[in-house]
Amino acid sequence: MKPVTRMKIGISSNALKHSGGLERYAMDLVRGFVAAGVKPAFFARRFDRSLPETSMVDAYRINVSFLPGKLRDGWFSRRLRAARRAAGVDVLIGCNRVDSSDIAICGGTHLGFLRATGKRRTRSDERQIALERRQYEHAKLIVAHSQLMRDELLELYGIADSKIEVLYPPVDDARFAPVSLAERAALRRKFGFADHEVVLLFPSSSHERKGLPLIEAALRELDASIVLAVAGRPPERTDARVRYIGYAKNIEDCYRAADFTILASTYEPFGLVGIESVMCGTPVIFPTTLGCCAAIAPHAKHEFAPGDVADLRATIGRAATRGDRAVEPVEPVEPVEPVEPGEPVEPVEPGESAAAAAFAASSMSTPAELARGAVRYDARVASHVDALLRAAQRIVESR
Repeated sequence: MKPVTRMKIGISSNALKHSGGLERYAMDLVRGFVAAGVKPAFFARRFDRSLPETSMVDAYRINVSFLPGKLRDGWFSRRLRAARRAAGVDVLIGCNRVDSSDIAICGGTHLGFLRATGKRRTRSDERQIALERRQYEHAKLIVAHSQLMRDELLELYGIADSKIEVLYPPVDDARFAPVSLAERAALRRKFGFADHEVVLLFPSSSHERKGLPLIEAALRELDASIVLAVAGRPPERTDARVRYIGYAKNIEDCYRAADFTILASTYEPFGLVGIESVMCGTPVIFPTTLGCCAAIAPHAKHEFAPGDVADLRATIGRAATRGDRAVEPVEPVEPVEPVEPGEPVEPVEPGESAAAAAFAASSMSTPAELARGAVRYDARVASHVDALLRAAQRIVESR
């Protein structure tokens, strides 16, 4: 039997590049496997050669650019069968729809998406669903990224429960971590956020699906100091309340500068942005249906009924006034020591900053305090990769 470090692991993804969702997850896997002493083979349609991760893998490009978009998934899947054999892959981890993966990563299902959005099936949908079914049928193990995904696999695809393992996706805890209040204040200035503004960060590349219309409607009757900062794809329109801050490769700085991260998605199988946000010390405002809500501690989240504009408006209003926003230091910036629960508040001495006084007199928390215990699972990349390696070892041993 091959030891883990001698086992040839393959990863399949649509691309190896800066992105969200499963492409971002695949990049995390690359770094995690390399740190564990395993150099994976990586199969993708596109590679960003400027990324350090590209040099960490044995890269195999499967060209689909000559095909219409609706036929590309099927072609990629067929070509991958031969490509993995040629690369000598022992265990293939499929982060996209492919029917030759040994470990299928389920970060969302097409049937679940159609049910949640109420959309009618098209011929293209039928092709995607058929490929999904083949992937789940042929895989030895399906890794569901949330309990919601497990439930959809059982209910909509008839998968045996014994074939499914729920593993929440990992997050780079060195990258997504709180900064000091002074650093946070500098980031707010960088993004143009005023001290008095309550900033709701909306990270999205699919605005309608992520609920931008509902959020805009909720904001209309709220105080003008509550503003929305869109990161990702530009919105159709911007104004004083809805601002575009660009496509941010350093999304962690956006989280750190904002007061809350907000989504109103109709379908969000997990929602990794929620975990990233609270790890940076920024609470979230999410519908109860988001898969990640179960993995976020109560003190770090504000939940509302999905699709309910009145409840969303009320939730934003409560969150903005409840007192769990981090305090911005004012010039001159002075260090602020956290106040322990129940500890008496000392009077403000001459020369103390107004921010220090405000912090001491309120229940507001620092980002570091909010981040502490905010995630209810071990989100380290190393732990996640270790679980996948153990699964790969079991698969090889069962042959």
